[in-house]
Amino acid sequence: MDSIIIQERLVEKLLSPRTQAQRSHPGKLKDHEKQYVGFATLPNQVHRKSVKKGFDFTLMVAGESGLGKSTLVNSLFLTDLYKDRKLLNAEERINQTVEIVKHTVDIEEKGVKLKLTIVDTPGFGDAVNNTECWKPITDYIDQQFEQYFRDESGLNRKNIQDNRVHCCLYFISPFGHGLRPVDVEFMKALHEKVNIVPLIAKADCLIPSEIRKLKERIREEIDKFGIKVYQFPECDSDEDEEFKQQDRELKESAPFAVIGSNTVVEAKGQRVRGRLYPWGIVEVENQAHCDFVKLRNMLIRTHMHDLKDVTCDVHYENYRAQCIQQMTSKLTQDNRIESPIPILPLPTPDTETEKLIKMKDEEVR
Repeated sequence: MDSIIIQERLVEKLLSPRTQAQRSHPGKLKDHEKQYVGFATLPNQVHRKSVKKGFDFTLMVAGESGLGKSTLVNSLFLTDLYKDRKLLNAEERINQTVEIVKHTVDIEEKGVKLKLTIVDTPGFGDAVNNTECWKPITDYIDQQFEQYFRDESGLNRKNIQDNRVHCCLYFISPFGHGLRPVDVEFMKALHEKVNIVPLIAKADCLIPSEIRKLKERIREEIDKFGIKVYQFPECDSDEDEEFKQQDRELKESAPFAVIGSNTVVEAKGQRVRGRLYPWGIVEVENQAHCDFVKLRNMLIRTHMHDLKDVTCDVHYENYRAQCIQQMTSKLTQDNRIESPIPILPLPTPDTETEKLIKMKDEEVR
């Protein structure tokens, strides 16, 4: 008899609080369930819908030939995007002009699908005369904005394909003493159209002290010439300390000094991706050797959505506002020509109103 009582008590202890509440207070649980509406599951609904739809990301790489652009892209996404590429000899490269080459690949990781588009710019900065060699690149970015604007203004807006360039990795040569004139002009031509992330290519050519000096020099020149590179957003106060520390390290590391490699070498009994030299091994994913891991984390894990948001909310909105303004002014001129009644000129705003408008524009930006 005692053993049966002990077993009953053990069963009561193992019952969940919900079951015990139903047995003791059946009416109270119903009141509690009435208070629960259910909109707390909205994030889960958005997550399921987003995962089912998939994501798009377009990355542009620019810089002169030989700085390891293709190798770095393959290292970032662990895929071979350039297997069909034909390497040009010196004579062919002399006559080569800047062209736009687009590679699209579908990547899936843990059930999440990403349609990745890599926009390469072979021939940039290779000619003797590089006057306006960035023009085909700016034209390409504007064409993607124009196509998206047309699709958005059309009748069928359900399946709009987003081919806008969300980020541009600009490779800076490690062999100079900072930015070259072509680097400055390129970034100034594109900084209003796309998020520019400057990189110091082939960082294994420099010792750590030289990398630090080159980074400081590039940051000073970016401020001096008024170039607007991608700015990392400020952390919210409720973020955990680990994320805040990671954000601080990213801001201090820019511009990122990177090394790319698609070969696996053996170091200390472990197989790692890196480069083998007579004096030792450079590990691509070792943060003491380069900023490759920081760049990959920023680009894929932490700031990919912010890059897309800035492209949509800032760069594309500026383009869209400019298009609408041009269309409105053209429509007004046509009406003035065709209308038999003269249209009075619009009143010009005074200086105070203009100042107020500029202040509001700065706040919005």
